[in-house]
Amino acid sequence: MNGKPDLRERLKHFGPYYLRDADLAALLIRTGTKDQPLAEIAENVVRILDSCKPGEIMDRLETLRGVGPGKAAALAAACELGRRYCGFVKKKVTAPSDVFPYLRHYADRKQEHFICVSFSGANEILAIRTVSVGLLNRTLVHPREVFADPISDRAAAILVCHNHPSGNLTPSEEDCQITWRLSEAGEILGIRLLDHLIIGPEEKYFSFMEESVPLKK
Repeated sequence: MNGKPDLRERLKHFGPYYLRDADLAALLIRTGTKDQPLAEIAENVVRILDSCKPGEIMDRLETLRGVGPGKAAALAAACELGRRYCGFVKKKVTAPSDVFPYLRHYADRKQEHFICVSFSGANEILAIRTVSVGLLNRTLVHPREVFADPISDRAAAILVCHNHPSGNLTPSEEDCQITWRLSEAGEILGIRLLDHLIIGPEEKYFSFMEESVPLKK
């Protein structure tokens, strides 16, 4: 990550859309500490935001070294403002390209993140959640973990997504196996699997639906 002045210049010239999550966090945190540089604190903040629920943000952030009550409050407030004014809730989508802007920021993660998007019967986004972090396999990405929250959302459908840190967007055999398993589970639960996206750097993604890769075995 570059220094703070450079981040401000990039924000000014290109807009927030083109900054990494950690860069945005660094702009809010503003300073590091003697023992911990700003870049490291910002990366830790992003890890917290990836894994916690909205109501837990303040408490979780305050446990991080270099983030006191003031910085935690600023970060929590920024998250809520973003949700209120630029949030995805009730955003209607008709194609994978419509939902990709809300998932693209996961492309820079160093580990694989498996994401589940819940949809209403009108194809409106209800929620976007991280299901698991780490090398994907059928143990980590189990139907009960993926569908637990969509059931609570009373979702009619889901879209799943994960990032490939390598940049290779070709689905692996394991990716296909996971997709088929989730599709079968969704049919039983009455929650349809719409697509599986694999995202990578340079604003690129692979869509099972668009590429005519079967969602069912």
